[in-house]
Amino acid sequence: MNIRNIAIIAHVDHGKTTLVDKILHQTKLFKDHETPGELILDNNDLERERGITILAKNVSVTYNGIKINIIDTPGHSDFGGEVERVLNMADGVLLLVDAFEGPMPQTRFVLQKAIQMGKKPIVVINKVDKPNCRPDEVHEMVFELMFSLEATEDQLDFPTIYGSAKNGWMARDFKTPGEDIIPLLDAILEHIPEPVVMPGSLQMLITSLDYSSYVGRIAIGRVNRGALKTGQPVSLCKRDGKIIRSRIKELYIFQGMTRVKTEEVLAGDICALVGIEGFDIGDTIADFENPEPLDPISIDEPTMSMLFTINNSPFFGKEGKFVTSRHLKERLDKELEKNLALRVEPTDSADSFMVYGRGILHLSVLIETMRREGYELQVGQPQVIIKEIGGEKCEPIEQLTIDVPEEYSGRAIEMVTQRRGEMLNMERRGERIHLEFKIPSRGIIGMSSNMLTATAGEAVVSHRFIAYEPYKGKIESRTNGSLIVLEGGTTFAYSLGKLQDRGRFFIGEHEEVYEGMVVGENSRPDDMVINVTRPKKLTNFRASGSDDKIVLAPPTRFSLEEAMEYMQKDEYVEITPSAIRIRKILLKEFERKRQGKN
Repeated sequence: MNIRNIAIIAHVDHGKTTLVDKILHQTKLFKDHETPGELILDNNDLERERGITILAKNVSVTYNGIKINIIDTPGHSDFGGEVERVLNMADGVLLLVDAFEGPMPQTRFVLQKAIQMGKKPIVVINKVDKPNCRPDEVHEMVFELMFSLEATEDQLDFPTIYGSAKNGWMARDFKTPGEDIIPLLDAILEHIPEPVVMPGSLQMLITSLDYSSYVGRIAIGRVNRGALKTGQPVSLCKRDGKIIRSRIKELYIFQGMTRVKTEEVLAGDICALVGIEGFDIGDTIADFENPEPLDPISIDEPTMSMLFTINNSPFFGKEGKFVTSRHLKERLDKELEKNLALRVEPTDSADSFMVYGRGILHLSVLIETMRREGYELQVGQPQVIIKEIGGEKCEPIEQLTIDVPEEYSGRAIEMVTQRRGEMLNMERRGERIHLEFKIPSRGIIGMSSNMLTATAGEAVVSHRFIAYEPYKGKIESRTNGSLIVLEGGTTFAYSLGKLQDRGRFFIGEHEEVYEGMVVGENSRPDDMVINVTRPKKLTNFRASGSDDKIVLAPPTRFSLEEAMEYMQKDEYVEITPSAIRIRKILLKEFERKRQGKN
């Protein structure tokens, strides 16, 4: 069985996708005249912009006559649903670590899953060409991390490869740089076990799916035992125990970046198949006569919810193609097929849906994707999901790590402790201080923008969900009120200039606004209604000093996550393909006052 299945684990921006690029080039996957560019695997626009892998993908290369299936895993715990499925397909893992930063919290999350599943790791310490890197210390840190995750002795006896993926070399020792990445490929063949093939009838767990408008849904997974042939009758075993008889129309295996049609797939290989209807991720394809299902994949529970509703602002339908509740519902249903950790529930109103996800990043990636596809929608403030465990009110707790320069560490600690965070660890790394906290998920919402302001943009913040713990009590949220538009129209520099001392603005001049839209942050705690659309009245008289040039401070522009974290309970974020606006749920001032009295 000349196959190796391997998953790559790494923190955001530690060079994982670059390393895969180099493996593809090394194994001569592209002909000399082909130039596929950089970051071949992160082929989704969002992934390239954020520099993170969101969807798991697979590639396969052939080296010394042995086929290596490489599976790219998402590094962020918000996409935990993806991670667990991917590890089901692999026999070993490549743990990729930055030679300066060492193992990071999200790496820990994925590695923990891999070690619990008993996968054999190979450690790759990348970026050893950087100044002030410390490969030996990082190697010790990786060992301690695996030990703390209760790895077995065999797992702790891991091989280590040093190198620089960007410069295209790997070696057993970082003091003697190599020419190419052959040492890494040799280590994969030597240390990663071949797939263990069990005797018995056909079994294949569906671990991901693809969709083609031409042939419909495509199931992807690894054949656990037995063999698959084109045209073979099979049974589909659902999660709830139901068994559906079906037949395979076409079979594909992965070669390089593409899928190649084949007649037969043997156990241990990863394949894609067409022709089976009504399957979900976690179902088993089994023998036609006596089906034996595999255990379905367990996925972490959602920890956060948001209200998705149609756009009903005065600007609805001007910028997007899909604006009705039917479009919104169809799109969310389509997303549920692929996105395992997502849940959607209807609400009392036909126009709104409650969407549950793993965190702000998970939900914002979905919203950003919909926005680019031409959808208009509005979302409410993110809420954490509170559970009752043993009669006690519990909330999700996260582990938060912050790296800041020493002079800002006091401010960072103060900000986290105000939000009910407890410090676990503080250590010096070079010129920076590394802080670790336990903090309620509620405390993290809206913290990142304030943290960057307090640390002059220097803080590196990452967090991951740990567990549910007893409720920690009230947390102070944003203290400043909003500046709200009095009447719709076009903004003028004249009126904005007169209002500058009232707070900071989110809009500039000559922008269209509507009544009830939030255009700035008040310098005081309460909301204030302002008129930003009043032009200067022209008269026949001229007075010295009244025609001074107006200088406007540049407005603050929010990204999607910042707007989601910034809004308050009585506000929505309106999302269209060309704009992100914050508005009050009740646009008219007298309606807000009436509700305030009630």
